[in-house]
Amino acid sequence: MLAKLTGWLLLGIVRLLTGAQARWYGCPPKAEQRIYFANHQSHADLVMIWAALPEELRSITRPIAARDYWANTPVKRWITTEVFNAVYVERAATAPAAPVAPAAQGDASMVAAPAVAADVPPAPPAASARERERIEPSMEPLLPMSLPFADTSAEVMNEVQGQLDLPAPPPPPPPPPAPEPVATEPAPPAADAPPVADPLAPLIEALRSGDSIIIFPEGTRGHTGEPQKFKSGLYALATMFPEVVLVPAWIDNVQRVMPKGEIVPVPILCSVTFGAPLRVEEGEERRPFLDRARAAVIALRDV
Repeated sequence: MLAKLTGWLLLGIVRLLTGAQARWYGCPPKAEQRIYFANHQSHADLVMIWAALPEELRSITRPIAARDYWANTPVKRWITTEVFNAVYVERAATAPAAPVAPAAQGDASMVAAPAVAADVPPAPPAASARERERIEPSMEPLLPMSLPFADTSAEVMNEVQGQLDLPAPPPPPPPPPAPEPVATEPAPPAADAPPVADPLAPLIEALRSGDSIIIFPEGTRGHTGEPQKFKSGLYALATMFPEVVLVPAWIDNVQRVMPKGEIVPVPILCSVTFGAPLRVEEGEERRPFLDRARAAVIALRDV
């Protein structure tokens, strides 16, 4: 009940200050699911286009609101959620920094050089040629030139072994068993980076629930009378929801009621002009469609 009374109070104040005149050209007010897209020059654009809609359309239409501005105080947060039923969007979403991948084993660029111990004694100098040529005493003259039994065939060796009554040589030891393969656990997969929040997610949710929305494709308020280039969000929503009607709108004079950086409104007549619906043509690319949508908004300025 309080939200409804506050809505009527705000509606009266807005219409008293601006007139909030709505003009419909080629698009009568109709209770169907729509995406209203308009130029953006003031924080009051949200309030102005909301107040210009008939009551039966206000109840099913949700304007987008920048969270950093419209939710930074409890009063504005309550008004945007309870009165306007706004959809909060993040204007400064930043993707998380990509994690640094660990260095691969064997990567020469990431392997540190081995440290050299300071107390390792120096290697001895190589022997000189004279020292290498020194004649060592030889024991060859004292040794017999051959064994008493020079014939080392198997028969002779067996006969000698029998004469000497020597035990048979032991069999060679069996080869050692092959080591069992060591089961190694697979390395855990690298942790995936947290997904970046989609700035269009709140708008997609609102459209899926059957609501109409009001968006400002420029993404930020402009400083001149010409709208800035439209961002790709309008094209993405139009292709995802081709059954939703796209209605261009031109908001006039609101920048003079509450210029950028001001907080006290100035009474002046304002109007919102709604134009003929658009749709994405078959095979139409993103930038040509956005340029065409921007031109449709600018064309309503002189209607």
